[in-house]
Amino acid sequence: MVEKVKKIQEMTDENWKGRLSPEQYEVCRNKATEIPFSGKYYYSKDKGIYQCVCCGNELFKSDTKFESGSGWPSFYAPINQGNIEYHSDNSYGMNRVEITCRKCGAHLGHVFDDGPLPTNKRYCINSVSLDLVKGSDENMQK
Repeated sequence: MVEKVKKIQEMTDENWKGRLSPEQYEVCRNKATEIPFSGKYYYSKDKGIYQCVCCGNELFKSDTKFESGSGWPSFYAPINQGNIEYHSDNSYGMNRVEITCRKCGAHLGHVFDDGPLPTNKRYCINSVSLDLVKGSDENMQK
């Protein structure tokens, strides 16, 4: 399991604003959502590991990405359940499960129970919260 990094936990809003683009800051630190179908990874077929844009925590392998039609990159499983945290989200009159990076607390998106086998999960993630490190999935995972 990934441990929270004290240095990252102690970062102020001003530190994050200096490190992230305005859109990354709004999504990752203020739980905003990018416009559907606008993210750089929605249509991506590149192989590699998707990491948290804030801290580099490894989150998803490209071979778990699928076309959900939702407007956001979707994955059926994280690299490791211990790399993300789950939170109840009742905003906007909906009952959803928010997912955040366990290492730095960045908002990533939400998980739903309407994905493909083998998990039946759809991790619906904001592209702006991710960095793709390109390469073979098998060779990249630690």
